[in-house]
Formats: sequence, C-alpha cells, structure tokens
Amino acid sequence: MKKKILIVLTSHSALGDTEKKTGFWVEEFASPYYILKDSGAEIIIASPKGGQPPVDPKSEEKDAQTPSTERFYKDSEAIYQVANTLKLIDIKTSDYDAVFYPGGHGPLWD
Repeated sequence: MKKKILIVLTSHSALGDTEKKTGFWVEEFASPYYILKDSGAEIIIASPKGGQPPVDPKSEEKDAQTPSTERFYKDSEAIYQVANTLKLIDIKTSDYDAVFYPGGHGPLWD
C-alpha cells in the first residue's frame, strides 16, 4: 500500500524581528522529498498560510546546492507543488501516514 506523507513548509519569511529574509531550506526539503517520492510515497505539501512558502535565500546560494536541490530546480511538478501548498487548516492529519517538517529558520516561528 502506498504511504501518504504530508510535508509541512513554513509560511514565515523574516528572521526573528530583523528584516533578514528566511523561509524553508531547499536542501532540507528536497532530499527527504526525493527519498520519499522515489520509495513510492504519495506526497502532499502544505504550509500554515497555503500558497508559495518563502525560501531561505541562503539555501539557494551555489555552495548550498546538492544533487537533490539540482533535481528539484529541474522538476516542474515539485516546483508547482511547492508554489501551491495547501493551507494547514484544510488538512485532516488522520489522512496521512506521516508528517515531515523540513528545516530552515522559518519553522522556528510557525
């Protein structure tokens, strides 16, 4: 039976009370996403506000790239899913076998 996994990304875009940008860390999303997807799991992506979650700009710098992030940037289906996250309020957790929270600084405030 195919496992159904909920990945929850942040909706928080500022680092604390500073004006520095933050969000989810691309590698901390992409690597688990592909491990789960490649194992046959159905993946649904949500965030507190729904829609496009903020990305930590430092996670998009050249030295933060990995094979998983490079795969993500070429994967139009994954990019679409991330850009159109469901609102957490609309999620029924009992519909999922597991919930995964990728890191970054944004989740510290959600």
